[in-house]
Amino acid sequence: MRSGQHNYNIALFASMIAHLGEEKAEEWMKGLKANLARKPSGNDRAQAQAIYAGECDLGIGNTYYVGLMINNEKEPEQKDWAASMKVLFPNSEDRGTHVNISGMAMAKHAPNRDNALELMRFLGSAEAQSIYAETNYEYPVLPGATVSETVQSFGKIKPDSLPLAEIAKNRKAASEMVDRVGLDDGPAS
Repeated sequence: MRSGQHNYNIALFASMIAHLGEEKAEEWMKGLKANLARKPSGNDRAQAQAIYAGECDLGIGNTYYVGLMINNEKEPEQKDWAASMKVLFPNSEDRGTHVNISGMAMAKHAPNRDNALELMRFLGSAEAQSIYAETNYEYPVLPGATVSETVQSFGKIKPDSLPLAEIAKNRKAASEMVDRVGLDDGPAS
């Protein structure tokens, strides 16, 4: 996995705190640490490469990186990394899988408010959501938008419906927990 302090993982751990409470989330994180094959490092592609190399059996990552690797013509070795993996969606049977999102916001004093609003409306349209899904291999947020064939090949996802505000309010506690548990020190520390 990436560093426990990476934004992606802090969001995941904050969602665990929101669902389980801090005590049980810390117990879970200690188990995660004990099951690490190596010290957290690298990015999502490095996790795929480690699975391919047989260094570990599981990795934590974002599905859009899998799509980028599957379709990487410039670095074809990444296709092998992706082929060595199977995307799994944790918690599919109950609360759903934690999902990191891409979002947009307009600054209060945006100098070109009308143009920004027009762009935001377009980005929220079925057309733009389908383009984004096809080129970046992410799940569209708009119901009914076309999902790329690559993303469809990962299987059906049941996203966690936890409000982002619930996750956000637990980010500091998640970061402190990563340090307290020593997650980034690796499994034998």
